[in-house]
Amino acid sequence: MPLDMTLPVAIGSDHAGFAYKTALISWLEGKGYKIIDHGVGENKSVDYPDYAHAVATTVESGKVAFGILLCGSANGVCMTANKHAGIRAGLAYMPDVAKLIRQHNDANIICLPARFVALELAMEMVSIFIETEFEGGRHQTRVSKISC
Repeated sequence: MPLDMTLPVAIGSDHAGFAYKTALISWLEGKGYKIIDHGVGENKSVDYPDYAHAVATTVESGKVAFGILLCGSANGVCMTANKHAGIRAGLAYMPDVAKLIRQHNDANIICLPARFVALELAMEMVSIFIETEFEGGRHQTRVSKISC
């Protein structure tokens, strides 16, 4: 199933992802996407779960096509988002992984490690995430077993 790109995109980050978040928002808006920015609003030290919960809650509501989360390693935001029922957040660090988290896992949040990938790579992975459809079939059987 493709992402419904008529809906906005939710995005959030901690301080480590702030610069990338700002750049991704400008880039996505330049492509015509509407963005719901859950912060952080400035480059100051914050607790990443606050922003991951906000994005995950918005994705759960169905009001957005998908979510983007950023922090230093992307592990913290990914772990936090995945505590929400119905969220399948995937940590992407290379293009093939960004494709597979959509194609095989029906991810609805992409988590990006701002300290470990170049901004251009982050943009490429978001593009791939948007363009990749979930394959369903045998993967749907597996995805259906994720929630507790």
